[in-house]
Amino acid sequence: MGEKITYETIFARSFSRYDQKKLGYGAFLGCLLIALSFCIVFKPYLGPLLVLNMRMSMDVGLNMLRIMDSFSSEKLRGGDISSSMTTIVTETSSSEIEMVEESNTTGTNETISNGTTVINNKNSSQQKEMKTVCHVEESTEFCEMNGDIRVDGKSSTVFMAVDTMVANSSWVIGPYARRGDEEAFKRITKWSIKSGVDAYEEAPQCDQRHNVPAIIFSTGGYAGNNFHDYTDIVLPLYLTSRQFDGEVKFLITDKNPWWIEKFRNILQKLSSYELVDIDKEVNVHCFTSVIVGLKRCPKELKIDPSKSPYSMKEFRQFLRSAYSLKKENAINMKDNGGKKRPRLLIVSRKSTRAFTNTNAISGMATRLGYEVVVTEVDSHVARVAEMVNSCDVMMGVHGAGLTNMVFLPENAILIQVIPIGGFEWLAKTDFREPSKDMNLRYIGYKIKTEESSLIQQYPPDHEVLNDPYAVQKRGWYEFKSIYLQKQNVNLDVDRFRATLLRALELLHQ
Repeated sequence: MGEKITYETIFARSFSRYDQKKLGYGAFLGCLLIALSFCIVFKPYLGPLLVLNMRMSMDVGLNMLRIMDSFSSEKLRGGDISSSMTTIVTETSSSEIEMVEESNTTGTNETISNGTTVINNKNSSQQKEMKTVCHVEESTEFCEMNGDIRVDGKSSTVFMAVDTMVANSSWVIGPYARRGDEEAFKRITKWSIKSGVDAYEEAPQCDQRHNVPAIIFSTGGYAGNNFHDYTDIVLPLYLTSRQFDGEVKFLITDKNPWWIEKFRNILQKLSSYELVDIDKEVNVHCFTSVIVGLKRCPKELKIDPSKSPYSMKEFRQFLRSAYSLKKENAINMKDNGGKKRPRLLIVSRKSTRAFTNTNAISGMATRLGYEVVVTEVDSHVARVAEMVNSCDVMMGVHGAGLTNMVFLPENAILIQVIPIGGFEWLAKTDFREPSKDMNLRYIGYKIKTEESSLIQQYPPDHEVLNDPYAVQKRGWYEFKSIYLQKQNVNLDVDRFRATLLRALELLHQ
């Protein structure tokens, strides 16, 4: 019976086992080379890839990165791209994360200040660019949108209306720069940001088209408290809108007419257009660029120079311009030759944390050589700004009224009287640290227990007088109800005299 000849038999007779192994390895390597060549040639058609490049610092941890159903999608028509859109949401600390979406088209890269990199793809003929970038930072969150943007105030929704096959994405944002404060956000309207196929189909038709960018922000939250007015709204609005040099429209949610009137000079200086109460608008407003929310530094009354082209010096110059303030520098007693007295402003308060012996303080300061002005600051910002700017020294008990230090001239002196109750951290965060960037000289005066009105309300051995940190541990509201709302100050004039003398010394330098 003849042997059945097969391919395996011929192969075995023709080559030794060693030769067979060599041929097998060669065939395997050849297949790899063919596959690699195939990938190189057809890489542009393989669709978008998501690449995460992480550069993490050793000493600071990363919070998180959130990417919401976001990718770049293009329509290929004979090799040309009609449009592309990217939606990226990041949350980072000082660590950096870059998210790059590789596209099958040629594009240009834009690196956002917080470390996010976005691919901007542009049609060579239309030069059409569309993207939504949402930033989640320690104290704020805001979204920057470019494209066909439609703002519907009735539903508190911003649509990215793009006729392209883009994945649906949505984001909810409270446009108020105090992220994480649940109490403040009880008075903030939440806005939805939508993009993708569903957003395009759902987006309402435009009633009004605008040829300038828009900024959506809230005047809810803690608006009405002078400190929060500046650190949560005015300063963040300056940081967000100054780049447009007035060519921007403000869409205000949770609009408070009294707040608008209070800061009318600032609003008119930042925007050349009529304000829009977006919550009451029945029309759909359309823009090519919209920012939802405001930029801000995590620290109170500060600007981070590493993330902003502006500084506190420039912000204070802006305020002087908005209110036509004349005095740029505090008095220099050395150059003055004693011809003119330095002006001392004593910020009085009617209710809590008030000076109970203002006349005695004023008399002592006058004898030292000051021209003394006593006033209670109110909501008439123009009048307050002019008064504060005319003074060389401002003093007051810790409170929102001291925020008006933003109007003091350069090299002026801020004296913060610190009540009992463990206020040191608040005093430092709210006024001491910010005063440095404002080019002000700072003096803190911590009162003794005998100078607090609380000694009349509690026995000498009570924890309110002896262990305020135990009270703090029971929560902010109990701390506030006692040390902020029940306490007045009766300054020991003889003891405080040294503080005013120190201020005079600084004015001679």
